[in-house]
Amino acid sequence: MKPVVQLLHFGYQQAMSCIFPVAIFLTLAVSGVVQLPFIHRYDLILVVLLLVQYGMYRSGLETRDEIKVICVFHIIGLALEIYKVKMGSWSYPEPALSKVFGVPLYSGFMYASVASYMCQAWRRLKMDMTGWPGLLAAGLLGGAIYLNFFTHHFIPDFRWWLALLVLVVFWRTWIIYRVRGKVYRMPLTLAFFLVGFFIWLAENIATFFNAWKYPDQYEAWHPVSVSKISSWFLLVIISVIIVAQLKHVKAGRMAEGTKFEVVKDPAEEGAGNS
Repeated sequence: MKPVVQLLHFGYQQAMSCIFPVAIFLTLAVSGVVQLPFIHRYDLILVVLLLVQYGMYRSGLETRDEIKVICVFHIIGLALEIYKVKMGSWSYPEPALSKVFGVPLYSGFMYASVASYMCQAWRRLKMDMTGWPGLLAAGLLGGAIYLNFFTHHFIPDFRWWLALLVLVVFWRTWIIYRVRGKVYRMPLTLAFFLVGFFIWLAENIATFFNAWKYPDQYEAWHPVSVSKISSWFLLVIISVIIVAQLKHVKAGRMAEGTKFEVVKDPAEEGAGNS
């Protein structure tokens, strides 16, 4: 019975961490069915998501530092969206006043929702990491991954080489998380893949509700290619690198001598592999 209780508690914390992503999907779904006069759908989505973020902050569901991280991801995502739309990778066919270079401003929130989930899960599950490769290695790899999203339109796509580098750089890195006082751990690369897979599922839902369209979805909706999982896998790595480094910096400021490494072996605390 105890494992069931642990699983239910873990599921509850995961669900609470997904409040903002769920709000995005609900807004996409409802706005696709209910049309309000005097406002374009994309503009309405932006207004609703801004209100959701404000409500989460005022209610204490998100902290000021987490809002800052979300803003960083919004900018990173919006820049990538503008470039990808220009290159014809996908499009936002509906009109809106809040479009910038053909991209509605709400689109950055879809990237920011990943950051929101990570920040929430990190805090709720009291996460740590062991075997972190350091800012230089992680930062250079994250920068190369982000750059490849832009350059693969002109030079060969290095995503699979980059994925191999991920395994090399993070092969000793584990996520430590806690559920009702019990400590568990998971290889960070496995976490990358799992989050990327669930984002791919979410992407299928988003395109079904016309959040954006890939070229092969103009005539009729089709499931998003499974190859996109690799893209999300790499994008999640950028997200984790930024969130983890910011958590590391904050921890260092709060307590002198605090290390990012988990000092005590999780196995000694009764860690279970997940």
